[in-house]
Amino acid sequence: MKGPLFYSKILLFGEHGINKGSKGLSIPYNFYNGGLKLTDIDTDAAKKSNASLRGFTVYLEKLQTEEPGLVTFDIDALKRDADAGMYFDSSIPQGYGIGSSGALVAAIYDQYAKDKITVLENLTQEKLLKLKKIFGRMESYFHGTSSGLDPLNSYLSIPILINSAESIEATGIPMQNLEGKGAVFLLDSGIVKETAPMVQIFMESLKDQGFRTMIKNEFLKYTDACIADFLNGDAKGLFGNIKQLSKTVYHNFKPMIPEGFHELWQKGIETNDYYLKLCGSGGGGYILGFAPDIDRAKESLKGHKVEVVYQF
Repeated sequence: MKGPLFYSKILLFGEHGINKGSKGLSIPYNFYNGGLKLTDIDTDAAKKSNASLRGFTVYLEKLQTEEPGLVTFDIDALKRDADAGMYFDSSIPQGYGIGSSGALVAAIYDQYAKDKITVLENLTQEKLLKLKKIFGRMESYFHGTSSGLDPLNSYLSIPILINSAESIEATGIPMQNLEGKGAVFLLDSGIVKETAPMVQIFMESLKDQGFRTMIKNEFLKYTDACIADFLNGDAKGLFGNIKQLSKTVYHNFKPMIPEGFHELWQKGIETNDYYLKLCGSGGGGYILGFAPDIDRAKESLKGHKVEVVYQF
């Protein structure tokens, strides 16, 4: 292994809304991880990853030339390692909305950036925003545009609260209670997705005045309320607001919900067994769920793959 492992992340709240002024809350998810590797380079997966890494290297060389004040890499070392077959060995499912490209970006920055901001420093607002900007530019290679939040979360491996575009902070989340019935879970849609088309759908929708009004008056309001409830450990408030958020997403973000899950989405709202929301940009991958009683939710979702992330 060349360098440390970096974890996947889950954007609990803020998908699509962060760019429009909502708050966001992102947490590391240690179940999946990845790291740069220089051994076992002859497998198909290693070769595919290496080819992608070579393309990324070309992009990073161009990036540091175009924005010299932003970030500088040891490109010679990166090229040398890429030529030797280096790849990103990862258990993070790609196209599932939990930060596979973010972990790769974090690993490359950690290993090859010059004058890097390290996790051990006093992470001031200025440093966090600088990191977020660097990571956003780096990850744009994979998605067209990026907030930089996924790599930031992966790099720091701590929960991050986004207050606004100019204000982010490391935050604490309430302790897990493994005896608790309440839970956050991942529901596997079985569909690999691409982020860019989902972002495109959202941007197109914003041209509609009615959609913009809904974002401002409903989507952002419920997102911010869910974050406050979650951080304050207010389960009752959280489930009230997450139900409203789930309804808002169901009625206004249909193209981003895999078709086979429309009924399941509605069933959760009607039965109150669970509430679903987009995980990342939507379109497939994982769907995020919140359940007042995880055993009841599992029973209600029988036949579907449910992965518990956090219990409270």
